[in-house]
Amino acid sequence: MAGRAVQAVKCWLEASLGFFYPEVCQSCGSERATADDGFVGPQCRDEVKFIEPPFCARCGLPFAGDITAPFECSNCKEMDLHFAHARSAVAARGLLLDVIHRYKYQRALWFEPFLAALLVRKAGPALRKSLGHDCARATPSAQTGGARIQSGRTPRAPAWGGHRPAGLHPHAPSGGADAHADPTVARRAGGQCPEGVCPAAGRGPAGRRIVLVDDVLTTGATTSACAQVLMKAQAQAVCVWTLARGLLK
Repeated sequence: MAGRAVQAVKCWLEASLGFFYPEVCQSCGSERATADDGFVGPQCRDEVKFIEPPFCARCGLPFAGDITAPFECSNCKEMDLHFAHARSAVAARGLLLDVIHRYKYQRALWFEPFLAALLVRKAGPALRKSLGHDCARATPSAQTGGARIQSGRTPRAPAWGGHRPAGLHPHAPSGGADAHADPTVARRAGGQCPEGVCPAAGRGPAGRRIVLVDDVLTTGATTSACAQVLMKAQAQAVCVWTLARGLLK
């Protein structure tokens, strides 16, 4: 009975969503797209390019050319980064940058399934392969009421291939350009631990291998400040996964 009631509510919500948001791509306005697609059509999806090697071994910044040996970019060599490494699903440019901006600042939450699917498509296999991290947490929000891409909604947990670190809540916290970096973020992270990793709640980071999840990484300063707090609290290791990678000029 409860299952049928939930299904009925779901159908009603989908019908309501279809009334207010016709099944058309909210990027190009021409091709068909559904709520499950995040209202982004297949041709527009094809414009999004996933990050592939070669990229910086530390921050994941992509590079052009035939680089086969591991390397670190000049930005990482100049900064004192506190995370082991950072990886991103896609490059923050073009259509994707526009969608992220609309999602975060115009409350275009219908894009959530599209954005979440991009993240889990790359992070899921990587985390399954490594089998080396036992929890994942979102960075503290630098904006009140920041929208989230929650794995508990769309896409569902199985999208992580059965090895989704417990409590993963990737979201869109910080304005995307690491502009709220070091002192401010470090104080915020110190006063409000990354979500779900709070010593006062008895779930401290000590001895844990933590994946920090954020929306966009540019210089890495924001996530590094959060990683520093966790490492000082005796986390075993901290790595970073973000939806998008800002490209340094």
